[in-house]
Amino acid sequence: METAKIFENLKALQEILVQKYELEVKVQDAPKQLTTQNELLARLKKEYIAKNTEYDEIKEKVNALKLDLEEAVKSREAGEKGMDNITTHREYEALEKQITEATNKENDVRKDLQHHEKILAELKENLKNYEDMISSQEADLTASKENLDKEISEYNKKLEALKAQEAEITPNLDQEILFKFERIIQRNSEGIVSVRKGVCSGCHMILPAQFANTVRNGENINFCPYCSRILYYEEVEGEQTESYFDFNSAGSLADLDDDDDFEEIDEEYDEENEDSGDMYGDDQDLDDESDEDDDSVDESDED
Repeated sequence: METAKIFENLKALQEILVQKYELEVKVQDAPKQLTTQNELLARLKKEYIAKNTEYDEIKEKVNALKLDLEEAVKSREAGEKGMDNITTHREYEALEKQITEATNKENDVRKDLQHHEKILAELKENLKNYEDMISSQEADLTASKENLDKEISEYNKKLEALKAQEAEITPNLDQEILFKFERIIQRNSEGIVSVRKGVCSGCHMILPAQFANTVRNGENINFCPYCSRILYYEEVEGEQTESYFDFNSAGSLADLDDDDDFEEIDEEYDEENEDSGDMYGDDQDLDDESDEDDDSVDESDED
């Protein structure tokens, strides 16, 4: 198959795979949309159980207080009835004590009972609110699940259509190239990109001139040495054939500090001169001899 045809198939496949991978992610993540609702429902049920347990405990306490109140009332009434039949002062004192104690207990129990009955009524109302919220949340969750099932069904229909289109293209491609191509798209959403003025439009790195020429010839399938994408050449209006470099869009390779480079070259040059000092003799002696020669010339000029 001609390279141009392969490029055409890869571009078409790229559009299909991008949509396919996006839909697969949506299908995978769709159930996560219900996580919040499930967590809320679980929390409501947990709180409801705790409140219901508290309600049962208060209810038992209220029932016990009612029995205590009933006993205190009976004791007081028995003492009051006994007052009609007393014959001695001792019997009077005993009945009076019984009535007083029964009356005090009755008042205390009645007060405590009213307090707990109030708490019980509040808990009952609270439980009714929780039941309503749980019922509402369960209805919302059911509706959300139904909508989600519809969405997933639509996603799966689109996926089947995309897989059918994919199946029409992939048999015509080299399987090794296809494997690399699919993995690149999963990471970057682009598996095939153009080369413009010697620069990969995927990673914006300058390509070696010879390699850029190879891509321009379009005789083989070439991968970017930096981002591994498949490359095809794209003509740019006004582009000169002999120049592929555009430093404005070249990325990190063009962001070099020329001053730093020159300083490093100067340092290397100085180190080389220091190391080569013994090869050429004592530089200081040569400088002294040169100075003496200059003095001789100056004296000759004065004569």
